[in-house]
Amino acid sequence: MRGCDNSTEAMFVFLSPESFVPKNHPLRAIRKMVDRALTELDPEFQAMYSHIGCPSIAPEKLLKGLLLQAFYTIRSNRLLVEQINYNVLFRWFLGLSLDEKIWDHSTFSTNQQRLIQTDVARKFLAKIAEQAREKKLLSDEHFSVDGTMIEAWASIKSFHPKDEPPQPPNGRNEERDFHGKKLKNDTHASTTDPDARLYKKGKGKEAKLCYMGHALMENRNGLIVDVIATHATGTAERDAVAIMVADVPGTKRITVGGRNVSMTLRHLPFEFSVALFSSSPAWVD
Repeated sequence: MRGCDNSTEAMFVFLSPESFVPKNHPLRAIRKMVDRALTELDPEFQAMYSHIGCPSIAPEKLLKGLLLQAFYTIRSNRLLVEQINYNVLFRWFLGLSLDEKIWDHSTFSTNQQRLIQTDVARKFLAKIAEQAREKKLLSDEHFSVDGTMIEAWASIKSFHPKDEPPQPPNGRNEERDFHGKKLKNDTHASTTDPDARLYKKGKGKEAKLCYMGHALMENRNGLIVDVIATHATGTAERDAVAIMVADVPGTKRITVGGRNVSMTLRHLPFEFSVALFSSSPAWVD
């Protein structure tokens, strides 16, 4: 028997977001870990904000929102806020009721800058790593490092010689012809993002204005224990390794593997091992 396609809306809904999320959903375990870490960071949040003035978006919700953005590959804050508005799973993860008003995307972006300036995201990651260490999920001897390009929000058209005075915009963005010109980071810089560097992954690849992100992972379960962002240079990955392994707790001899690093330091085609003491980091043959 064919059912009726009637559209009727209930006047009252006596359901919470909790009832819509399956008991075995992976975000349940993640939220439990996240809530514990955020509780431990409460003193940090207290120091970040003034005790007077209008209340802003809670930093706990900001960090949770950024996690959702990474988990579900949401490419902008505008789209993230839009999905939070109608996605019951997202509302539950953030601790929002079904009828709670969602903030504007511009407010989200503005408050996000406060988190960046205080480096609270790194502290949040450290708290998560501590929980994994308590459950003995982290190796304290063997690590791997990997890096990736992070494309800057700057057009290649903004890459001008440093000795030229900045030109004010003249209506429509003009076309530029780079044929026959040598663009180098030593002599050129972006007028919109001076910290970005022109970089390419390899021969034949397109050069882009970008940064580099690096992650240090333990080899037992592949969990990330440290991250860092650097300028895009040919030595960025091995420079980042020296900084990250210095924060590895203990004084044990450890090994670090990474294809890019091994090619630079040891000229080996695949993974390598370097012995070092984390209390006094130094590369040892």
